[in-house]
Amino acid sequence: MSASVERWLTFEGLDNVRDIGGLPLRGGGTTRPGLLLRSASLHHCTPADVEHLVDVFGLRLVLDLRTPREIEQDGPTALARAGVETVALSFLPEQGRTLPETDDDTDPLVRNYLGYLSDRGENVVTAVRLLAAPDVGPSLVHCAAGKDRTGVLVALMLDAAGVERDAVVADYALSAEQVEALFRRWTTASGEPMPEDIARHLPRAEAMAAVLAHLDAEYGANSSGGAAGWLRANGLDEESLTRLRARLTGAP
Repeated sequence: MSASVERWLTFEGLDNVRDIGGLPLRGGGTTRPGLLLRSASLHHCTPADVEHLVDVFGLRLVLDLRTPREIEQDGPTALARAGVETVALSFLPEQGRTLPETDDDTDPLVRNYLGYLSDRGENVVTAVRLLAAPDVGPSLVHCAAGKDRTGVLVALMLDAAGVERDAVVADYALSAEQVEALFRRWTTASGEPMPEDIARHLPRAEAMAAVLAHLDAEYGANSSGGAAGWLRANGLDEESLTRLRARLTGAP
């Protein structure tokens, strides 16, 4: 896998941005670049950022995984105002949570991530279906920090597409390098102090590894199980799954 410094894309007002291209596949080869970006909130996106994303990257679709309250608080993004199709698909319920049954000693972060799948499984599947659509162009998926909700969706897609498990987990954990910068941007804008404990906000590789291991146990630890098995069981059609793999890997 490439060194982490090579994964980052730099923008004026966007944080935690990287292309999912270049990740190693289980059968050899790598994921294709220039198709899907992941990032934190687009709230501070500048005109130069919009120009680069639209005119250079060719961005055509944004998936916003935040809640309606978060979206209302920030207002329309600069990309939406520029005409880029933006679809809101919250991974959190409006009221309460239906957390999955797990052992009492399960990592709270793992329970939270599995909760996205049980609370808003239909939105998770819809997000994958949209990103696998026949006519979809270069796309971007984001939430607030680009590490939890975005991390779970991207990990599911990468695992289903056949990316090596260690690389899926490493891509998720890479967001830890950007958390301090994220909080500095947010606190500077709001005038609030930096949190005393940044560490508790960091993504942890073992949490994503545990989520994927849970899906393996439920749906089978093979090419048709794991994340792919969960997606099938929750309504993703085989044609969409095949298109997703072809889009991300270039496989026929």
